[in-house]
Amino acid sequence: MFNIWNPWHGCVKCSEGCENCYMFYLDRQRGRDGSEIYKTKSGFTYPLHRDRSGRYKISSGETIHVCLNSDFFLPEADEWRDDAWEIMRQRPDVKFFLLTKRPERALDHLPDSWGDGWENISFSVTCENQRRADERIPILLSLPFKHKGIMCAPYIEKVSIERYLGDGQIEKILCGGENYDGARPCDFDWVKSLREECVRHNVTFNFVETGTVFIKDGKRYHLPNKRIQSEMAYKSGMNFEGKPQKFILTDMLGLPIPEEEYHIPHYGNACRSCASRSECSGCNNCGSCAKK
Repeated sequence: MFNIWNPWHGCVKCSEGCENCYMFYLDRQRGRDGSEIYKTKSGFTYPLHRDRSGRYKISSGETIHVCLNSDFFLPEADEWRDDAWEIMRQRPDVKFFLLTKRPERALDHLPDSWGDGWENISFSVTCENQRRADERIPILLSLPFKHKGIMCAPYIEKVSIERYLGDGQIEKILCGGENYDGARPCDFDWVKSLREECVRHNVTFNFVETGTVFIKDGKRYHLPNKRIQSEMAYKSGMNFEGKPQKFILTDMLGLPIPEEEYHIPHYGNACRSCASRSECSGCNNCGSCAKK
């Protein structure tokens, strides 16, 4: 199960990868307009939520994926971002995964206490095609983040990033096809090429899903079921574990938390063939898999 924190909802399309955005599609299914941007209510403080015993619901060492229904550096969210940074500052024991198509806005919107970066923040840019890779990755490399990655999703064109991997700043590459209405094809040859570049530089590579339209050996497949997409990506054997990311997580006093005290994810039977397993906090035993 992914820990997802959406402190605000809604977005403005800004590049080719936005054309068939899943958030806009899902909002339409619910009779909503994805271009309406608003601060979430109870969800805004999600990383600070506690259970009845007073413990944080998100345990030390877990990863929270931020703004999957928006963009963390969206201009329309400027008035809320400082409060979101403050929440992340209060959970130095948790890893926060930030993803943006707007890295050019990041430097001017970091907290005053940022310094050369916070240890618990992992920052990635979306590179859906070569144009956006060459535009965004150089900006990413110039920014003061301790953990950096690249998301090639929706992967709508062959992308080469090898020229950006040599100095070791990039720790992880995620790759996946496009989904829902109008999904453009993802070609397995592109995936293999991207993986080969990562292997040569010992950078972790995760192929998380094929997308709805997948091309392999010249044959076109239609895979609308996301669970099957993930299983097919897993069975492809493309995932590669390179040099590990080393997060130094601490308590609020700044004291390091031993790794043996980190959350230990539990994976159920359905997780065994899931390509996103390494990005996930594990199964919460809700029973929904057994009902499918």
